[in-house]
Amino acid sequence: MSMRQVVLDTETTGMPVERGHRIIEIGAVELINRRLSGRRFHYYLHPDREIDEGARAVHGISLDMLADKPRFAEVADELVEFLRGAELIAHNAAFDVGFLNAEFGRLPEAPRVAQLAVVTDSLALARERFPGQRNSLDALCKRLGVDNAHRNLHGALLDAELLADVFLALTSGQSDLSLAPTIESSSESARRRVQFDPVLLPRVHASEEECAAHRVWVERLRAASGGRSLWPEAVDAGATG
Repeated sequence: MSMRQVVLDTETTGMPVERGHRIIEIGAVELINRRLSGRRFHYYLHPDREIDEGARAVHGISLDMLADKPRFAEVADELVEFLRGAELIAHNAAFDVGFLNAEFGRLPEAPRVAQLAVVTDSLALARERFPGQRNSLDALCKRLGVDNAHRNLHGALLDAELLADVFLALTSGQSDLSLAPTIESSSESARRRVQFDPVLLPRVHASEEECAAHRVWVERLRAASGGRSLWPEAVDAGATG
């Protein structure tokens, strides 16, 4: 049975959602068995309200740019089918899910996100793996080797694509995506570190004086321990082995 995941991001008119802010961009990509399938969901949306100055500085989207874009209600059915039955992955998922639920809540008989998908918060996963460190998407891209040089502004589809790479690297240590890094697991790293050619190791032999001094030390240890020390047996075994 194949595993289906949807990695999603949104851009909004501002925050918090409780003040009536709306979604103006949704971007999502599909993973099947942890590989990009090529399917994506992406729309710019008209919010029927102004966009806060601070939000516009983050994503660069103005209300004029959305003049001919659809309303959420026009794409809701398509979004429902894209999310249905998937594991939904979002960075700081409470933010995106809160906005999606608010948009669905404006429609008659629309579902909640939890009725469509199991939600995974990649930010929570990152904080668990990298406690006490910055775990923004940009910080994780840098830490995990995901190329985000083309990310000048936030964009929902671009961020969803980057998050897909980050999520796979974060959860499995490796990924088949072209932009994802190859991260060694701890066991692979340990095996690599201990591989060596014994022939190349230098051999250093103790001198006769050093051997004699060691035998004297072993005899002293035998006497001090009342004969309970294992050193004399080890030395005898080494001499006969």
